[in-house]
Amino acid sequence: MALLEVSGVTVRFGGHRALDGVALTADAGRVTGLIGPNGAGKSTLFDVVSGLRRPNTGRVVLRGRDVTRFGPARRARYGLARTFQRLELFGRLSVRDNLLVAAELGAERRHAARTATEIVDRLGLGEVADQPADALPTGVARLVEVGRALAVSPALLLLDEPAAGLDAEETDRFAVLLRALAADGTAVVLVEHDMALVMHVCDDIHVLDLGKVIAVGPPDVVRRDEAVLAAYLGDA
Repeated sequence: MALLEVSGVTVRFGGHRALDGVALTADAGRVTGLIGPNGAGKSTLFDVVSGLRRPNTGRVVLRGRDVTRFGPARRARYGLARTFQRLELFGRLSVRDNLLVAAELGAERRHAARTATEIVDRLGLGEVADQPADALPTGVARLVEVGRALAVSPALLLLDEPAAGLDAEETDRFAVLLRALAADGTAVVLVEHDMALVMHVCDDIHVLDLGKVIAVGPPDVVRRDEAVLAAYLGDA
């Protein structure tokens, strides 16, 4: 059984179907990509999975439990963490304190300080650990947000455009991090427009267009799919 199973999810905004019968699975130890053009429904699907939006139809099953009617806090207790397309840091707190706040909400709160230090080291944030978050460049701030999600030791990690603002060197390091997280047994679901990163790190890719899944498969299959080329990748 997949760690995350989404089936038949439909979300309507008035007469518009933002999602139309969407299915998605994510397995522990794998990086699953979710790609598509702007407005395809990617962030809406993340909102459904994380409990910020209840679907009109469909189910979300996390670790074998139907969590469709659970709110975000209860899903977090089942091991879900996410980042957002728009940065959501505590701007006046230092990088270390941002991580510490998250770690204190996790199951191992008594080891919060150690967890925060480990994440600082793992993400290479030592030089900025004591700087306020609102003084950071965008790329570094995104790494802090990823680190804050990692502080709760999630089984399922949803990342919404985490590479936005990263330079080439930072993106390469981030790719290594994603593969390491998967190797540790985390199920990672990645929404990202950097196709080089997606094709490099993802084991499987789901492609959304106009609220529907138009392709699912490994990168080599998806990049050659005619429907995907027409809707999103083009000649690339």
